[in-house]
Amino acid sequence: MDFSLNEDQRALQESVRKFATSELPDIAIEIEKSGHSPGPEVMKKFADMGYLGVNLPTELGGQGLGHLEAVIVMEEIAKISSPLAFPVFESSFGPLLAVVHFAPDELKQRIVPQVCAGEMIVAVAMSEPNAGTALTDLTTRAETDGDEIVINGNKRWCSGAGHSGAYVVYCRMSDAPGAGGIGAVLVEKDRPGVSFGKPEFHMGLRGVQSADIFFDNVRVPAGNRIVPAGGFKQLMEAFDLERCGNTTMSLAIAQSALDYVLDYVQERRQFGKPIVDFQAVQLHLAEMKMKCDAARLLLYRAVTNASTGLPTVGESSIAKCYANEMARDVTGKAVQLMGGYGFSTEYPIEQKMRDAWAWGIAGGTIDIQKVNIAASMVGRRFSQRG
Repeated sequence: MDFSLNEDQRALQESVRKFATSELPDIAIEIEKSGHSPGPEVMKKFADMGYLGVNLPTELGGQGLGHLEAVIVMEEIAKISSPLAFPVFESSFGPLLAVVHFAPDELKQRIVPQVCAGEMIVAVAMSEPNAGTALTDLTTRAETDGDEIVINGNKRWCSGAGHSGAYVVYCRMSDAPGAGGIGAVLVEKDRPGVSFGKPEFHMGLRGVQSADIFFDNVRVPAGNRIVPAGGFKQLMEAFDLERCGNTTMSLAIAQSALDYVLDYVQERRQFGKPIVDFQAVQLHLAEMKMKCDAARLLLYRAVTNASTGLPTVGESSIAKCYANEMARDVTGKAVQLMGGYGFSTEYPIEQKMRDAWAWGIAGGTIDIQKVNIAASMVGRRFSQRG
């Protein structure tokens, strides 16, 4: 079993790293200051470089590569900035995968090439005011009216809300209880009846816009149905790959924090010598390195075993859970090793620590991943209801 990248993958990694380190740092700083999402010029660059839809079929405008190659691309960009990497995340690991795997061909052909060309971002609208972890309690409805679908409801915690061009909206499509009545429909941003709440300001991931979305008698063609009622299991299968994207974000944050602090401890001198010469510093560095490497192996296992399909819930949840916890720990250690400089906004480490916390909440919290892992071990789902 070979755990190293092949020649083509190493060349891809080096190419993306060179682009990211030379082209993106100034843009990342501006995004962090302004809170604005990456603009059209960034999307055009990403599309021209082939970084959008890396693992999507060539007939849909993608690069036709595997999930591991998509991980490689996203990690190098996310080392510079998670918000900058978010369009890459959405195109290769996000809700677009539900469209690619399950939507009618006409919808795929209409939407996916736009995403790969940098002309559209597709975000997900899942959670609601009273349906977060208990997602099957959602009440947003999608009812068929002739050759149209009419959507009514309110979505919350929507990353990309207002900025993205279209949304994969989880809806109740029948009166069947729980998951049995849930499907999904694609809703374009400019449809009459779509509106957005006030922008939310979070402690991290500035530049990933978030807001409520309101659907008031929004009409879309019946062909925008991605999966019908009863398709919740399919949506969750696509979401297993989203966890791998989330894992990559956590890994990139932690690895870049370790890389930064490794240079720092060799340059910073106290008591007449570099602080890396102190054993306490060495122990922290070793722990950070072990955890980053372990997270990488868990991620690579999940995406390699999936090939170009969808990973298992067990492997994707293990990777996400470990990487989320690891990123918080590694960035915290990086702040501590840098002392006052780590706490200063003039240096990048405090931002990395803030962003690290976000990924352990997004896409299913750390504790929910542990429930998923236990469920995969015993071969059945656990009911959280009384």
